[in-house]
Amino acid sequence: MERVKNNLLLQLFWNFFKLGLFTIGGGMAMIPLIQNIVVDKMHWMTEEETVDCIAVSQGLPGVIAINMATYIGQKKKGLAGALAATIGVMLPSFVIIILVVELLHGFGDNRYVLGALKGIKAAATGLIAYSAYKVGKQVLKGPFQWVLAIAAFAAIAFFEVNAVWTILAGIAAGLGFSVWKDKRAGNGGESK
Repeated sequence: MERVKNNLLLQLFWNFFKLGLFTIGGGMAMIPLIQNIVVDKMHWMTEEETVDCIAVSQGLPGVIAINMATYIGQKKKGLAGALAATIGVMLPSFVIIILVVELLHGFGDNRYVLGALKGIKAAATGLIAYSAYKVGKQVLKGPFQWVLAIAAFAAIAFFEVNAVWTILAGIAAGLGFSVWKDKRAGNGGESK
């Protein structure tokens, strides 16, 4: 373990491997755990940097946990760090899903297995809700952010707007709000 503590690449791999091994519920459920490791335990990033990482990772194609691992690894140790963190977070899922699929071939219709899966889904939903709460607490600081977050949620949940369009609309609204705010402040677009 001493070797892991002194080698940043091994730290990236090991921390993301443990995260991938013990997190149930997928990428969104991993966000509070990633924040805990990256901000509180390892001090690799600040909370604000982590929120930026979440925003970038969510706005790109792919699984958010893998995107975040890649982003954090790249930020800490370049391409080698990105590879170490990404392989670390993916490897447990890769091995476990192969084993689970093989195991479920014979037991997939068992009522106890189905009951366990229902419990896992409920717990994962709770983790995702907690993740939304924690990120929302960090990001939603004013009325504009609250209105935009509620509008994005409504667009996706009730009107089935594709998340990509919602993100692009959020970018446009944020830029428009910044321009309006600068003009209203009378500083000609220079922000302080």
